[in-house]
Amino acid sequence: MATESPAGEPSSRGKRADAQRNRQTVLAAAADVFVTSGVDAPIRQIAARAGVGMATIYRHFPTRADLVTAVYRHQIEECAEAGPNLLASADSPFDALRQWIDLFVDFLVTKHGLADALQSDSDRFAALHAYFLDRLLPVCAHLLDAAVEAGDIRPGTQPYELMRGIGNLCVGRDNDPRYDPRRLIVLLLQGLRRPRSS
Repeated sequence: MATESPAGEPSSRGKRADAQRNRQTVLAAAADVFVTSGVDAPIRQIAARAGVGMATIYRHFPTRADLVTAVYRHQIEECAEAGPNLLASADSPFDALRQWIDLFVDFLVTKHGLADALQSDSDRFAALHAYFLDRLLPVCAHLLDAAVEAGDIRPGTQPYELMRGIGNLCVGRDNDPRYDPRRLIVLLLQGLRRPRSS
């Protein structure tokens, strides 16, 4: 007859905490690898970057699509949570917006190849896109509103338009080493600025 020892429960909690840490480590490593090597990078490369065995990755993410989806959701959450933090810590609402857009661009680079990785799973892709909009549009709107209220930028910029425009500027980055979308995004942000009265 099996009995549960008093130490069993903390040990179980410890295992859950370790598993959660491993999962977060794998997600961070996969995001880094996806940026440099694409979403088709070998799983062993991600395992080496995370410092875990391949079995650990497969235990958490049985398929590549599961891993890519989890990385995508993790990056969305990081980007969403960064908005209020940047607004609280940046020198101005415009600086917070600029820094958040830098994170958003990093996210878009990680996202490259998502559709190919999910292949015919159009339902999963559609659900992720809806999640992306639900989480990030309100953050972008809040940052824009704060920058308008502070007199940093002109009113009237819609968050969807800004995010879509930045996304379009990022298209083709991987195919042309001479093209740096960040330079054009700087120009875009300069165009939002309210002229200072002399």
